[in-house]
Amino acid sequence: APAGSTAKAREDPRDDEAMRATASGAAGLRATARRFLSGAAASSSHPPKRSAARPLAHGFRGAKKPKKPHDPTKVRAGLNVEVRPETYRAELDVKIADARACFDASPERDDGAGGGKPIEAAKIAVPLPDEIEVFESPKKHHFRMRAEFRVWHAGDKSFMAMFDNEDPKTPVEIETFPMGSERINLLMKEVLREIKDEPALRRKLFQVNFLTTSGTDDALVSMLYHRPLDAAWEAAAEEARQRMKVSVIGRSRKQKIVLGNPFVMETLTVDGEKFTYKQLEGGFTQPNSGTCEKMLEWARDVSVDDARAPGSGSGPAGARPRRRDDDFLELYCGNGNFTVALAPLYRNVLATEMSKVSVAAAVENFETNGTTNAKVVRLSAEELVLVLDSGKKYERMTNAGLDDLSAYDLRTLLVDPPRAGMGEEVSKFASRFDRIIYISCNPKTLAEDCRILAETHEIKRFAVFDQFPYTPHLESGALLVKRK
Repeated sequence: APAGSTAKAREDPRDDEAMRATASGAAGLRATARRFLSGAAASSSHPPKRSAARPLAHGFRGAKKPKKPHDPTKVRAGLNVEVRPETYRAELDVKIADARACFDASPERDDGAGGGKPIEAAKIAVPLPDEIEVFESPKKHHFRMRAEFRVWHAGDKSFMAMFDNEDPKTPVEIETFPMGSERINLLMKEVLREIKDEPALRRKLFQVNFLTTSGTDDALVSMLYHRPLDAAWEAAAEEARQRMKVSVIGRSRKQKIVLGNPFVMETLTVDGEKFTYKQLEGGFTQPNSGTCEKMLEWARDVSVDDARAPGSGSGPAGARPRRRDDDFLELYCGNGNFTVALAPLYRNVLATEMSKVSVAAAVENFETNGTTNAKVVRLSAEELVLVLDSGKKYERMTNAGLDDLSAYDLRTLLVDPPRAGMGEEVSKFASRFDRIIYISCNPKTLAEDCRILAETHEIKRFAVFDQFPYTPHLESGALLVKRK
């Protein structure tokens, strides 16, 4: 099914044959997905990966067992970096079903000890729209723009490695990374070639991070060490980066050496328009740029239409949605990913973010894209409530040219919170807005926040975005409109 297709909210996924194959194991997958989404099974800040990995040399892992056909009902919350285009849609349908289930009603659960002590309160159902907008990953291979690998040394050999959550002490050699961009796969080999005969680069190197882009040739390689970096390292790293045509950052305890730029420039195409973003090393970026473009197009679409048919006016051939006559508030704006794309549709934009580095990047991204109607200020949601409700002033606001917010007509709110969601207090703050565009990387916490907002708002549109194919992770978006 193409990106932008729809799925019935209360029906089984469309592929009957796939669903017959998956029905018996759906409950197990849902339990795995929920455990993974809660963070219980995660060993890093990124979704798990499994790869075209091979067993390591003697002393690391035994002989590889014959490969069995992949069962789409059994998504492991462990090392998972293989791609499976043949079961892609079946796996996505199970993730969609799991996301829907988060919005269903559930009874109170007790501790099972006979005392009747509740450990989870009963949950009300939150109605979803009849149609769920489904955006597949445009690419089924090479969709991730960033990746992190441990570097393992065994005698004279060094290799990229990952660890399985089920066997966290045994490194697994990663020779290729089919989820990663083509540039990442090339750089994996080039980095190993550069360090092979160069002790200044190889000694006590324990991790390499890659940040690549779509729309440009920019790439950044971060090399992490368990030793101080000296002039010999810097000279060798400079020669290596010139050959690889990348920027390089060397890191060790209380030390950071930048050769080239500490960022990459990425270009995204949204509704036929090109937006350029500075993506910082160590900062948050959307890893699947193709899916990110679809998320931005959807957010622009729901900015102006509560019930537009999926795909009408969206995509590279679509026209820009009409402009609104009110203002827009964004919480957790990061480097301005959504801010830059949505600003042309609103009169003015006020964005908030707590990270100083992200605020600085957002300001630069506004300037790069000619975004003149947006301002960003370093404020928490709690501080913003004090500003709006009691007129409290912060020096940070003055520095951002925001002494007076009374001129803003803030009717639309966009939030893209961390995995933990907004929580009760921020959700109550959000309830004052006529329209809420909620982007979530965790359907479970999205549903919890929507239960709080259900008293004042209803979900008019709901979408899923497959940022992380072949893993239990699923990005989602909800447009909530205040009840009349």
